Amino acid sequence: MQTVSTVGAGIGGIATAIRLARKGYRVKVFEQQPNAGGKLNELRLSGFRFDAGPSLFTLPQLVDELIRNRGDSILSYQKLELITRYFFPDGTVLDAWAEPERFADEVAQKFYDKHTAVLRYLKESRELYELTANTFVYSPFPQLKNFFTLQSLKLAMNPKKLKAFETMHEVNCKYFSDHRTIQLFDRYATYNGSNPYLAPGTLTMIPHLEHNIGAYFPTSGMYAITTELVKIAQNLGVEFEYNTHVDKVDIRNGRVVGIKVNGSSAECNYVVNNTDIFTAYQTLLHEVPLASRLAAQQPSSSALIFYFGVKGIHPKLDVHNILFTSDYYSEFKAMGQGSIFIDPTVYIFITSKRIAADAPDGHENWFVMINVPPNTGQDWDELRLKAREAILVKIKRMLGIDLASLIVAEDYLDPVRIEKRTGSFRGSLYGISSNNRMAAFNRHPNRSKNVKGLYFVGGSVHPGGGIPLCLASAKIVDSYFKPL
Repeated sequence: MQTVSTVGAGIGGIATAIRLARKGYRVKVFEQQPNAGGKLNELRLSGFRFDAGPSLFTLPQLVDELIRNRGDSILSYQKLELITRYFFPDGTVLDAWAEPERFADEVAQKFYDKHTAVLRYLKESRELYELTANTFVYSPFPQLKNFFTLQSLKLAMNPKKLKAFETMHEVNCKYFSDHRTIQLFDRYATYNGSNPYLAPGTLTMIPHLEHNIGAYFPTSGMYAITTELVKIAQNLGVEFEYNTHVDKVDIRNGRVVGIKVNGSSAECNYVVNNTDIFTAYQTLLHEVPLASRLAAQQPSSSALIFYFGVKGIHPKLDVHNILFTSDYYSEFKAMGQGSIFIDPTVYIFITSKRIAADAPDGHENWFVMINVPPNTGQDWDELRLKAREAILVKIKRMLGIDLASLIVAEDYLDPVRIEKRTGSFRGSLYGISSNNRMAAFNRHPNRSKNVKGLYFVGGSVHPGGGIPLCLASAKIVDSYFKPL
């Protein structure tokens, strides 16, 4: 039987293991942490449970493909009627309903932009996704043959539809006149750790995933995605070894022959790397050069997250909430300079709104996050304390909630901890940023050009970061393997 060693038990590694096990390969997954999931993990603290990482579930069909038979899993999820509640500095509160017509009505009632402008934007967001997804998301890229498809020919005939030569912000300004509507749609750049004032307008396809396809919530929380997929993998014979450090990938005559684990050699026919690409080349693959164009890429943004166990039930908030800054441009400018803006945009995620067991009676579990730069040696203890104070002041000002007096349990995650726990280069959340029009062409491919039998999945390689794209990378790697 041919064997596959997977380094890292992030969502991309688990998904690849399931796919290859179904094709008859013997798969073993090695994970340095005590459990699977990578960034898609959980935290339990003083009676509270928190989804520690990704908080929004889109393109659920990519998970359904892995489950196949519902008898294999108890994973269930519900489509969100209300995706996000937005709070603006002027006191406006806008509910971003999933249904496009209702969402457009809400925007027209609260802002100066017309109902038809929102629907037109979402229609063109759908068209852009349908025009680009197969080439840029679900296909091995870059490969010459990808450019000889019907979809690629449509792109060649309509290059302006790609919106690659305008920034996301510039595109949004063409559709909308109200700065609040523009800010709302600019925020989608953060879904892959980018800056809307630099990232290409191609990213305006992202709202399509939420408002045209749908945003979902697993009924047992986001971490249930990890636990259920691990169960499916194990039922297929996949072995997981936790608390296990892979020292290097053994290569002989340009081909994978095995790995070294805790100082001992283990033979295998193939290796799937699910660790951060920069970390992998510095450790596992230090004998293999990383292409200079890839080495020069800048990491995406990171996150500073506070996990607050909070006294009381707070009806102003829903599951997903955003408290916007009054100066979005300055916030991204500060991140670009390696710092944190004095008035950051705050995201609040409360799973206990839907899962009562995630918090004790009369309490809520607040996941409070701001976008921050990757770790380049900043004093994160100082930055964290300043950011915490700024967040508490903002919540009191915009929500009227004196959160400081209600916190009964607390922990945090910053770029240093993210890097240490997940191996993510400089604590970035999405690998490289998409802050230039060539970003899609500069991601590491899913199959090594230099080493036979070596493959790559996860957020730091093609097609990018986030649960859907990590699952897409697993699907691409799977396409290289024949059933046994």
